[in-house]
Amino acid sequence: MTMIAVESVTRYYGALKAVDAVSFGVERGEVVGFVGPNGAGKSTVLKMLSTFLLPSSGRILVDGLDTALQSLEVRRRIGYLSGDTPLYLDMRVDKFLRFVGRARGLRGADLAGHLERTVQTCGLQGVLLQRVGQCSTGYRQRIGLASALIHDPPILLLDEPTHGFDPMQVMAFRQLLRELSRDRAVLFSTHIIADVEASSDRVLIIHQGRLLAQGRLPDLAAASGRPQAGLEELFAHLVQTSRGPDHA
Repeated sequence: MTMIAVESVTRYYGALKAVDAVSFGVERGEVVGFVGPNGAGKSTVLKMLSTFLLPSSGRILVDGLDTALQSLEVRRRIGYLSGDTPLYLDMRVDKFLRFVGRARGLRGADLAGHLERTVQTCGLQGVLLQRVGQCSTGYRQRIGLASALIHDPPILLLDEPTHGFDPMQVMAFRQLLRELSRDRAVLFSTHIIADVEASSDRVLIIHQGRLLAQGRLPDLAAASGRPQAGLEELFAHLVQTSRGPDHA
């Protein structure tokens, strides 16, 4: 089932075209990695998916709902971890997550159950009584992920989710993505190619606002004439090709 459908979406900031006629979909049960350099347009696409921004043209459907016309219903269906991980640093971790859960409409035993599952999933048992601001960068990322998961959404949008993670946390996160995608659609953006290679069912490659390629990595490598290429080599080839011979 298609949970995310992006249809010829363009987004301008003034005269700057940040996203240029991008189209793709994400199915329930899959992890899609959205890779590109900083400033490529990844975060802008995620902000439009999460209804923080409207497309300048084109259409986005989330679980069949138009993000421009049904934004509140869309927000109920997504968990969004933004690149800057907004948190209330003075709040205790457990109180912050209860606050987020209540904001999502959870109450009583329902809230308690969701909180317990989310804390266990994100490995936050040891920091629940600490203030958010006392936690390490890696734990703050986990808290941000927990706030995106607490209402058990069918769609996850994660912007640079491994920022601040140490190598062991990165490996644990990759495994967590696989578990979370069993009954969800997961789209995560990153400029860390290894995360995409290790975690994704399909890849979206974006550069300067344009989607250069999308699909399974082996299929993209074969189509490029480099069947043994890894994502790093493939990405470099696609970017160079998009620039044309004058930029070689």
